[in-house]
Amino acid sequence: MPKTSFTQARDLLLSLSTPISRTERVPLTFALGRVLAEDVIAQSDVPPFDRSPYDGYAFQAAGTAGASRENPVTLKILEEVPAGSMWSRPVTPGTATKILTGAPIPPGADAVTKYEDTKFTAETVTLFAPSRPGDNIVPQGEDVHTGDLLVPRGTMIDAALLGSLASQGMTEPLACARPKVGVLTTGSELAEAGDTLSGGRIVNSNRYTFQGVLSEAGCEPVFLGAPGDTVEAIAQALEAGLSQCDAIVTTGGVSVGDYDMTPAALDAIGAETLVRELDLKPGGACAYARKDGRLIFCLSGNPASALTNYYAVVLPALRKLTGLGTPELPSLRVRIKTDYPKRSPKTRLLRGRLDLSGEGVAWMELAEAQGNGVLHTMIGCNLLAVVPAGSGRLAAGTELEAYLLFF
Repeated sequence: MPKTSFTQARDLLLSLSTPISRTERVPLTFALGRVLAEDVIAQSDVPPFDRSPYDGYAFQAAGTAGASRENPVTLKILEEVPAGSMWSRPVTPGTATKILTGAPIPPGADAVTKYEDTKFTAETVTLFAPSRPGDNIVPQGEDVHTGDLLVPRGTMIDAALLGSLASQGMTEPLACARPKVGVLTTGSELAEAGDTLSGGRIVNSNRYTFQGVLSEAGCEPVFLGAPGDTVEAIAQALEAGLSQCDAIVTTGGVSVGDYDMTPAALDAIGAETLVRELDLKPGGACAYARKDGRLIFCLSGNPASALTNYYAVVLPALRKLTGLGTPELPSLRVRIKTDYPKRSPKTRLLRGRLDLSGEGVAWMELAEAQGNGVLHTMIGCNLLAVVPAGSGRLAAGTELEAYLLFF
């Protein structure tokens, strides 16, 4: 099977990924980061009444025509209305209501002025400038009108949306259930964190890395174990995962060595292999497959290589699985801050950090080491920059397209 570009693979997997249909009501206190499963239509105006944005006085603007320092207007104070209370008397010509921030505007009043712009006693307030109808009044529905589409389905709930939902009296929004995604780490050399290492064994860091990135993507990771390098063991673990998960991510066993058995295990369970290898560095060693409508993403055992492939190719498909309406990663143009000395016969993805300290220019600080197995230099990296195939050494200041992983 010929090699595929990472963008072709990404678009193919994205087209084959279908949002899961399971939904659930989620209390607002636990809804941050969840994806809405329905359009939210405003059921009430926000604010629900005309209100004052300041501590001051509400009055009729017409009565202040011609007011100045030389010709002030003095009004009789009817009452005081703090936030959370209601007026008891309408404002009439020659009168005003003392009003605090957030309090409802009494009938008859059509303007508000700040305390500091007046001179007042317990009984009267004196104004020194004219006002126009509507001055310093926050109108009913300024934020949201009844019947407005507040947000469409597929929107991730952020802090502002939490508050907006609360303002509509919605205490348990309908959210997409988190898709269950299996994590399968293959390799007879793997040991668990905390185990004593001996005989060439290494810590199974991929288990924790991928449980982490899947949680960040809004999925529920399910660890399916770390089978040894046999077709039978890997196939059995895949079958078990498919019986309980919406998708599976595996690491290890996708190269062409004698112990790379994952592609054969895919064949053994009757999965359809979609892509076998990418024209990409790092992350070219991979296999993507599908069985019974569920996608299986098989990545390299090298941690940084696997994680690069995951972000560039797999993550958009998983974001679509969560129900997110915009699953694609945002892209931007960046300039690299330092030279990159290597040539790139094939498309290369460089990892690094976004630097916005330069005025009007987005810079990228390259990670110190870009090797397939170097995981620690990916800590804090939020950019993947695309170096086109056939590129030579890159000088500092070279402009590249980059994908923003998070901000």
